[in-house]
Amino acid sequence: MVVRQTSNGEAMDFIKEAKEAERRVRSYVRKTPLEYSPFLSKEGKNKTYLKLENLQLTGSFKIRGAINKILSLTIEDREKGVITSSSGNHGEAFAYITDKLDIDGTIYLPKNASKAKITSLRNYGANLEFYGYDCVQTETHARDISLKQGLTFVSPYNDPKIIAGQATIGIELLEQLKDIDVILVPVGGGGLISGIAGYLKSVNKNIEVIGCQPINSAIMYESIKQGKIVTIDSLDTISDGTAGGIEENSITLNFCQKYVDDFILVSELEIKDSIRLMLQYHHM
Repeated sequence: MVVRQTSNGEAMDFIKEAKEAERRVRSYVRKTPLEYSPFLSKEGKNKTYLKLENLQLTGSFKIRGAINKILSLTIEDREKGVITSSSGNHGEAFAYITDKLDIDGTIYLPKNASKAKITSLRNYGANLEFYGYDCVQTETHARDISLKQGLTFVSPYNDPKIIAGQATIGIELLEQLKDIDVILVPVGGGGLISGIAGYLKSVNKNIEVIGCQPINSAIMYESIKQGKIVTIDSLDTISDGTAGGIEENSITLNFCQKYVDDFILVSELEIKDSIRLMLQYHHM
């Protein structure tokens, strides 16, 4: 058994938590394809595969963590209602599962959230509230509301159950490809890479885990360099799903420090080129 300590002293057994999450979420999520990429394999002179979480329900991996968190709640806590802060993929996952399970849920968004994202969330029938102009400010306010009203806050990343839900991707990866040498994972708040890296390293410490962040919003990278969560000015990035600040005392910093071997920072031009190549060679 591999047990790791979170930064707030909470023990997390990645293998146990991931397998429990797998049992909870399996009937609600898709086992997404692992697709071989001839182009990337030729370019990198290796065998490169793509884990297609864009084909997941609601269009991203976020549903894994959100469902695991909500299904782990007691019936009493579910009946009280849940709350979150997100204008992106986590919000859509949260809206989807609260609607499916008939749970009262509220999503807090910054006042400057895009109209497209607001429309997308409302298409799921979500109850929306608006506060502040920064994602960390909005998240802090939503947490305060959850404490005052006795609601469960469903974090986009800073929660062991969320991280365990994302770790189910690691379970699928080892079922689909036995010998993994290196895995590259996008990083925003760090929930996805914490789950995948924590699980994979618990199974095989020799797997190399590399985080990928836009240069314009490399907050986790800078936080690891300084050994604490930092607040820096982020520039606009096309990778808006990995943009924004990290909640103070987030447990993901500790996991990234322990399990992420290296980081790659990518420019806006490189991100755009990657999108073009995905469209050209994988038609997605």
